[in-house]
Amino acid sequence: MHHGGLHEDAIAGKAYDGRLLRRFLGYLVPYRLTVGWILLLLPLTTLCRLAQPLLLKYAIDHAITPGRLDQLAGPAALFLLLLLLEALLTWGEVYGLQMVGQRVMADLRATLFQHLLRLPVPWFDRSATGGVVTRLTSDVEALGEMFAAGIVSVIGDFLLLAGIVAAMLWMDIKLSLVTFTVLPPLIFVAWLFRRNMRQAFREVRSRLGKMNGHLSEVLGAVSVVQAFSKEREEQARFTELNYAHREANRPVITWDASLYAIVEMFSSLAIALIIWYGSGQMLHGILTFGTLVAFIQYIEKFFGPIRDLSAKYGIMQGAMAALERIFALLDEKEEDANLPVQVGTPLCQSGEGGISFPFVAFRNVSFSYRPDEPTLTDFSLTLQRGERVALVGESGGGKTTVIRLLSRMYELDSGQILVDGVDIRQLQRDQLRRRMALVSQEPFVFAGTVGFNICLGDQQAAQRMRQAAVTVGADRFIEQLPQGYDTQLAERGGDLSLGERQLLCFARAVAFDPELLILDEATASVDSESERLIQEGVERLLAGRTALVIAHRLSTVRDADRIVVINKGRVVEEGRHDQLLTLNGEYARLYCLQFDCRAD
Repeated sequence: MHHGGLHEDAIAGKAYDGRLLRRFLGYLVPYRLTVGWILLLLPLTTLCRLAQPLLLKYAIDHAITPGRLDQLAGPAALFLLLLLLEALLTWGEVYGLQMVGQRVMADLRATLFQHLLRLPVPWFDRSATGGVVTRLTSDVEALGEMFAAGIVSVIGDFLLLAGIVAAMLWMDIKLSLVTFTVLPPLIFVAWLFRRNMRQAFREVRSRLGKMNGHLSEVLGAVSVVQAFSKEREEQARFTELNYAHREANRPVITWDASLYAIVEMFSSLAIALIIWYGSGQMLHGILTFGTLVAFIQYIEKFFGPIRDLSAKYGIMQGAMAALERIFALLDEKEEDANLPVQVGTPLCQSGEGGISFPFVAFRNVSFSYRPDEPTLTDFSLTLQRGERVALVGESGGGKTTVIRLLSRMYELDSGQILVDGVDIRQLQRDQLRRRMALVSQEPFVFAGTVGFNICLGDQQAAQRMRQAAVTVGADRFIEQLPQGYDTQLAERGGDLSLGERQLLCFARAVAFDPELLILDEATASVDSESERLIQEGVERLLAGRTALVIAHRLSTVRDADRIVVINKGRVVEEGRHDQLLTLNGEYARLYCLQFDCRAD
């Protein structure tokens, strides 16, 4: 379990945060004309709604009450026209808002995904995958709800409420004041409920994040769960989290239902006050029946937005929480892929004064993932061009860390790593990484065609795709697939064997024609037949390239130009296979453990 950091779903609890909202509105700039037209429709829709009770008042006072029904046709036709116009304007608002909302969400998802691809690897080590996925999915959806049903709708509601108050005061000030006596207690109740709902919403979001994290974890390791027959235990864990999420929603439902009922009560009370006071005014001839009916109509329209207060508050609460998490993610510092780091030690350039530098040189490198737990200590290593160097040692000795530092997935704590005599911190990351290709123990295959998995959409690599497959022997199984290189592969290459996936990764490395080829336990999980096929093409694969090979199977590195033995982050032995066996040291011990000392 991860603790702290981005995965936590704690929120500030604000239903409105001007700073976050202003930042979000920046994503509306490309669609400002469409938003402007939508905002222009709001007052027109409000006018249609405000005119209906006034038209009803006119029809009652000037046609129905006097008995002049022949004059009713005009107001009735106009009333019907207002209803149709209101429906048309409302459709335009909703359609426009939904379209803009979907485009903004698509833009935001694209921005988030692009940003994620540029974050440093250590950030992913401390962040839960489920929480990150939640930000690109449900959090962005929450913003769509806010835009479509929240923020713009609130503007329309305020216009409607202001118009209703103005119309009621214009018709009869005294009756309006009597009606408005219910507002102070209603506002107090709404404020009280909002304060209590705030904590309830916070708890719901937190429980949802935990449930999403558990789902992501289990679905990503479903084969392990099934292999160890732990379905019942994982079901019990999910049931517990699901139940906790359900219970967290209970207070929200309670407060929401209570607020709705109380608003309904105040609405009915306001209508009762209108009838009570208005009837007396009618008996004294001060108020017309049409005015009384119009007041009742306005009150019903007035309490509609207030009735939706809890729902809109929930939308705004969730949206602000989502904005907080999304912008927290966007504020994470990216890798400076194209900005070399200034280092204090003066560096010499390759070829100066006729000096020939090693292609790769580690000089007194130290690194630790956690304080006081060094992974590499004073580590030094050189690789000449065209040389094949093997790193061997027990698990946890720092072999894979060497690769991570060389590719600048992590930054070293001290020392230097030089490529052609230049500190890699003074090289652009993308240029550095294009000079090397990595084949790891766990081959990753994307959902897509076989050809795409070899060249990854790179045009130059696509030109070398077929030859690369031939070089490593992958062409043998590719040509047997239904559509060959155009065969669509399932997610993670689930329809290929492990050996076939690894062969694709080898072909991928060759297609990118790297100067430095890095093999990190690349054949450790491959069956004997697949390994034989790989070994057949490995000599052609490594020809003319510098190679750094990490292996537990010592049989795969016997022909290396040099074998470097790492133990607890330090180089303890170095030499060829026969030389190291003669030393009868750490390498000989590892070799005997694998082969019972029967070889050589």
